[in-house]
Amino acid sequence: MQMLATTAQMKELDRIAIQKRGIPSLELMERAAHEVARAVVELVGPAKGPKGPCSVAVLGAEEGRPLTPEEQRKLDAVRAVVESRSDDPTQRIGVLCGPGNNGGDGIAAARLLLEAGYRVRAFLVGDRAKLTRDSQAMEEKLAVAGGKLEPLDLGDRVTATWLSTCDCLIDALFGVGLKRPLEGDFLATVRWMNGHGTPVVACDLPSGVDGDTGAVLGEAVRARATVTFTCAKPGLYLGAGAGCAGKVQVADIGIPWELVRQLIDRGPEITEAAPAYMKWVLPRRPVDGHKGDFGKLFILAGSEGYTGAPALAARGALRAGAGLVFLGVPREIYPILAVKCDEAMPFPLPERYEEILEKARACDVAVIGPGLGRHPRAERLVRSLLADLEIPVVLDADGINALAGHIDSLDRRPALTVLTPHEGEFARLTGCTLPIRDRVAAARAFAREHRCVLVLKGHGTVTAGPDGHVWINGTGNPGMAKGGSGDVLAGVIAALLGQKHLQRPYTTPAETVALAVWLHGGAGDRCAGRLGEYAMLPTDLIEALPEVLRENAADR
Repeated sequence: MQMLATTAQMKELDRIAIQKRGIPSLELMERAAHEVARAVVELVGPAKGPKGPCSVAVLGAEEGRPLTPEEQRKLDAVRAVVESRSDDPTQRIGVLCGPGNNGGDGIAAARLLLEAGYRVRAFLVGDRAKLTRDSQAMEEKLAVAGGKLEPLDLGDRVTATWLSTCDCLIDALFGVGLKRPLEGDFLATVRWMNGHGTPVVACDLPSGVDGDTGAVLGEAVRARATVTFTCAKPGLYLGAGAGCAGKVQVADIGIPWELVRQLIDRGPEITEAAPAYMKWVLPRRPVDGHKGDFGKLFILAGSEGYTGAPALAARGALRAGAGLVFLGVPREIYPILAVKCDEAMPFPLPERYEEILEKARACDVAVIGPGLGRHPRAERLVRSLLADLEIPVVLDADGINALAGHIDSLDRRPALTVLTPHEGEFARLTGCTLPIRDRVAAARAFAREHRCVLVLKGHGTVTAGPDGHVWINGTGNPGMAKGGSGDVLAGVIAALLGQKHLQRPYTTPAETVALAVWLHGGAGDRCAGRLGEYAMLPTDLIEALPEVLRENAADR
């Protein structure tokens, strides 16, 4: 797992490291710059030409009329910028800096790349009077190396042309402090970067992304890679922010890890990321285990017109290792499910509630809701089972809708309850407005208040436990946004909760649920790789689960 830090936590970490531990701020900035420069080198390769700074002329000529000698000279300068790409193979790096310390990281990275033999120009966006002392110190070091911090004028055709021929741009406009929409020269610069298709490496955060929520503040840089310092930020994995971040690289810049653990890891609100490249280690299944040891699941699902949901939930559970799956469906659709299911055991729901309850009580975990419909009788059945069952319940889709106006049914639950809403279902349940601005805070607050595990689905699905621990998922893709994907997820969650050998003393149920979300998204990524996001189906997710499970099994 990858520990995440909010913007407020990172500011406090920096303050403690500098003021109380005596770590020079310039030393932290220098290390951050080294990591940014390293990411640029990985992107463009080693420098190909001779060392030394590059300089060009200013302002281009106006088109559509005879040129004055001065305009002709400037036009020739623009041509020279373009033609020099054939004569000089050295990679060009443009560094776009704000006046804050994030800009200082960029200025220092410009110096390091210049010294390594690249053609580098650093540009200041914003008011030079606001340049921080550390950024000023880095500007002086850049000057010693033969470079300079130039004011950016995108209306200058020579400058704009030079930037458009760059192999890479560095976004060092804003760090973690931005909370307002971009405007003025900053907005124009971000639009220019996004409009030219040049790969961008972002310092700490892509400028325009809220580090806590992933919200795009008007517009944001779309980076190829983001080098984030000390800890990753939630906004790099949430919503539109995840789409702007590209490949996230977490860089150690010298803040002691005991400080990180003290302030973040041991704090009351822990947030972790489960990135795509992470590996879980699933323990070996006991050699003497039998089907009862691997979980007996009860699924209450389906209604007329919704016969796919129960089948998908059951198949997802079985593929994720469940030992026995009992599938209770309305009598009118039972013949259809009897044909659809081979391994799962469908049965028509009895008329008497006591018989349904007895069937559910004989199992280890229940899944309630996929395709169940909004009939008042079905909703009353959901609430009755929640009140009477003492086994973990995974509440999905219409099972969640049945709680709207009846949240007390959840609060009275004696056993674990896992809710898996998308944002629309969450809004119906809680009355919150859409879009949800801070998904982490909303999920954490709900899970704490109602003593449940909440899986708030979406880009960067958030899993929140009742103790305030939150996981942000880094797997999955837009191809999974199809009816039925959530049904598969509900089955996978229940399957993992029901397998006794997975319930270890140091693993909480919420962490097991986060693992299920990660595996489900990983299966989706396999499908996207093979079939493409347009063509993949929820049934493909089920067939891809074995590959993901095998890759993360201890006996692979």
